[in-house]
Amino acid sequence: MGIFDEKMTQPVILKEDSSLDEWLKQLTEFLQKPLSADVREQVENEIRNIKAGIKGENELLFELKNSHIPMFVLRDLYIEDGDLSAQIDFIVITRKLFFVIECKNISGDIEIDSDGNFICTKQYGERFQKTGIYSPITQNERQMELFRQIRLKDKGFLRRMIFNIFFRKFYRSLVVLTNKQTVLNHKNAPKKIREKVIRADKLIDYIKKEDIVSIGFGSSEAEMRGFAKNFLKMHRKRDIDYTQKYLNKTIENEIICSKCGAPMVKKVASKGKYVGKEFLGCSRYPSCENILKLS
Repeated sequence: MGIFDEKMTQPVILKEDSSLDEWLKQLTEFLQKPLSADVREQVENEIRNIKAGIKGENELLFELKNSHIPMFVLRDLYIEDGDLSAQIDFIVITRKLFFVIECKNISGDIEIDSDGNFICTKQYGERFQKTGIYSPITQNERQMELFRQIRLKDKGFLRRMIFNIFFRKFYRSLVVLTNKQTVLNHKNAPKKIREKVIRADKLIDYIKKEDIVSIGFGSSEAEMRGFAKNFLKMHRKRDIDYTQKYLNKTIENEIICSKCGAPMVKKVASKGKYVGKEFLGCSRYPSCENILKLS
């Protein structure tokens, strides 16, 4: 850490674009083509989810832009390291801390129980329906672990040991709920989970508080910019045809993910005891990790 540079007083958005915009563009154009009723319904459902994701990210970005905090912000990074990959909604670099943020625009109320399970309750008329959802905390922790492994590669033994000791003191994983109508009930959740899930309107106060109580002297503007550019170098732009899964009429695209509603696609296991075996995986991986075995 370096000496404070008081010249920087406002946030700097170093990367603002999102792959969701291209995803939405491709599917909107695809929807103009002659499609079967079931495919059209799947595409329309996916478009609704993407629009919700874009809206949530834009609202979170608005909060960050108007925070009046000297920090660097990067939106929508895709990082790979060997067989590991992660799509990260936001990385925020303040004077003392690195925040890895997962943005969720969830329709319905969220409860986190004593076991850390996420339960979403939606109202349909006079009826309430509860469903379990994939834990965004698990997803966020995977992203943190990928960061840790990448950062360890360019360090000697002593520096790796020190980095491991202080990693959790300087990196914060955070899930931010952006839907203003969502009620968050996490009073029974384990403390380590409860502290990582907040509403968007509490984000800026959370960042300020964590930065104040954190150890360290604080980074200069040049050091913060250097950290941000290093993260940006890790980003890999992906050239994806988001309509491909609807063009192939093979069995895997006729099976819908039971967790998120996206089509399942055929894959081959690259490691583990099932290496070389085919299976069906959710097309939204790594956001959704649902799989089905093929007999």
